[in-house]
Amino acid sequence: MHLSQKAQYAICGVFDLAYNGGARPIQVRVIGERQRIPARYLEQIFQSLRKARLVHAKRGPGGGYTLARPAAEITLRDVVEAVEGPLEERIGPGPPPLGRVAARPTFVWLRMASAVGGALERTSFESLCREALRRSVPRAEAEGPMYHI
Repeated sequence: MHLSQKAQYAICGVFDLAYNGGARPIQVRVIGERQRIPARYLEQIFQSLRKARLVHAKRGPGGGYTLARPAAEITLRDVVEAVEGPLEERIGPGPPPLGRVAARPTFVWLRMASAVGGALERTSFESLCREALRRSVPRAEAEGPMYHI
């Protein structure tokens, strides 16, 4: 199975929030720079994540995005389905063949969707953050206070 670039970017964006954000909002521009994702595309992705209630948006100075739930409660499946739709609709045989094919094992696609969905569902962003720490993935440096005149 191949994840779309959109799903991959969504996972990277939510991971960045979970790993670097804490309770403070992070701007999409900052996440995009760290993850090397175009900010305009990432903003569209974060709108889908917001609609799925996975992230909160805060407007204005000091605004940005935070996780809507603890990282332990957000799974890879949540994020993938927020931007791609239900897995059962994404994993399938493609267009039906012309005419009836009686011996085709159509049940296999549901089984695959269930297996892939289960694996994604068992992986929380908290577990990804723990793995990142074990692998010494560097965290973003905390930004100092911003003073505007």
